[in-house]
Amino acid sequence: MADRVTKLASQRAVVIFGASNCFMCHTVKTLFTELGVSWTVHELDKDPRGKDVERALVGMVGRSPPVPAVFIGGRLIGTTDQVMTLHVGGQLVPLLRQAGALWL
Repeated sequence: MADRVTKLASQRAVVIFGASNCFMCHTVKTLFTELGVSWTVHELDKDPRGKDVERALVGMVGRSPPVPAVFIGGRLIGTTDQVMTLHVGGQLVPLLRQAGALWL
């Protein structure tokens, strides 16, 4: 299942694995939208194989629940904490540009 996660995560510049009722998922999506980033979300609670994907993500991010799990340029960035740390530190925008998610 980790291979499926990796494949899905590599299909777009920014991929978020989340849940439809997850507040922190909404926060991350809002941040990317405000930055002008086009993102794709895979909502695990709406995916028939969501529980399997969730188990794979727990192993990848090292926590449960593993959402939101954010991938940029096919690389796991982490959860909300890691995304916000990069943003506050001025490292998120360059990472997004490098992945082709931002043009400015």
